[in-house]
Amino acid sequence: MRVAYSHAGPWTLDDVLALPEDRTQRIELVGGQLMTSAAPDLPHQRASHRLHNLLERAAEAAGAGDDIEVFEGINVIVPDGLLIPDLAIVDVAAAEESGVAVSARHVLAVVEIAPPSTRVTDGQLKPSLYAAAGIEHYWRIELEPAPRLLIGRLQNGTYADLPPLLAGAVAHVDEPFPIAFDPAVLVRR
Repeated sequence: MRVAYSHAGPWTLDDVLALPEDRTQRIELVGGQLMTSAAPDLPHQRASHRLHNLLERAAEAAGAGDDIEVFEGINVIVPDGLLIPDLAIVDVAAAEESGVAVSARHVLAVVEIAPPSTRVTDGQLKPSLYAAAGIEHYWRIELEPAPRLLIGRLQNGTYADLPPLLAGAVAHVDEPFPIAFDPAVLVRR
């Protein structure tokens, strides 16, 4: 079931945070307008869950486990509204003090898992909003036609992209902490 939201004028952060929970869709706020997308499908959730586990283990191995926490699908407040990345690496102290949303200034990295239907949003719009918010690392996972990891590091207000890391080879990433994995493990059953 989808709920149509009636609202006069631009939406505010408080308006969006006051909406009832809706597990059938994600509701984000950009420039006073709602941006909705369907809840993630099972392949998307599988990839998110697996990457979440990999990130937590890598953070622990790097000694960062007491300083950061990895979340799936949380509200992140950015200067132009509210986004819900698939994964976010957040300062643990800020996470403990946050309620239903965390400020982007406490987010070290975000990950978007981009199905074909959201590639424009996840590849163009969201990176520009995350960059404007000062989030240092932006990862995008594309699952089709084969898994690949695209990594951006904030430089001069925009993300400088590294070459794609493809399925079938171990991807080595050094920041925000060292992690190594084959993107193919995100989709294998």
